[in-house]
Amino acid sequence: MKVFGISLLLGFLAGLANLLGGILGITSKRVTPGLLKYFVAFGAGFLLAAAFLKMIPISFEQTRWAPMFVLAGYFLIHFFEHTVTPHFHFGEEIHLDEIGINSSVGLSALFGLTVHALFDGVSISSGYIFSPALGLLIFAAIILHKLPEGFTISSIMLAAGGSKKRALMSSAMLGGATILGAVAMHSIGDLFGYALAVSAGVSIYVAASDLIPEVNKEKGILMSVMVFVGVGLFYLTEILLEKLNL
Repeated sequence: MKVFGISLLLGFLAGLANLLGGILGITSKRVTPGLLKYFVAFGAGFLLAAAFLKMIPISFEQTRWAPMFVLAGYFLIHFFEHTVTPHFHFGEEIHLDEIGINSSVGLSALFGLTVHALFDGVSISSGYIFSPALGLLIFAAIILHKLPEGFTISSIMLAAGGSKKRALMSSAMLGGATILGAVAMHSIGDLFGYALAVSAGVSIYVAASDLIPEVNKEKGILMSVMVFVGVGLFYLTEILLEKLNL
């Protein structure tokens, strides 16, 4: 019961970051995406480190089918982004240089990000079920891109002609999906090894295919350095959690 409560709390906090990002998107007349871009770069490095150095090795220990499920997780998000919602890419909407986009693009973005958010919750809970340290590491990795994610969906909804209420509800929907994923993970019991492998594939796709390309668009080296800072912080966080015996 304690594990369920804490993982639910972490899922709630991650979902709350989606909502806060949405509030930022509708209350700021002109938000410079620079600061959010640093969060994206930092989060990409942290998320890749968490996926390759923690999530994948642990899932391999749990099931010999882990490689297949990692690949399935990767292509699951690829399918939703480029087949079901072919006009959606995570970071593209942050620029907001294009005003008056088609409303169907807003719905596609909402659907695609909702799938991301659902697996964010699954990732947090599956990690925490294995160990508190892993759950906290995954939570730290995920929450770094939650604020830009909420900002993204509220902004594109406004650009698609939606009301502020609709934009806010869209970011709240992402938060709700995150919480739902955290709760649903506890209903599948011993399958957490498979879920962790799928979550690792999802995390790799989000970081490498969605976030890193946005970092690469920026001129100069500072944004790229932030990716390595994210990886470095992963190591420091892991050491700290070990010292705390978590």
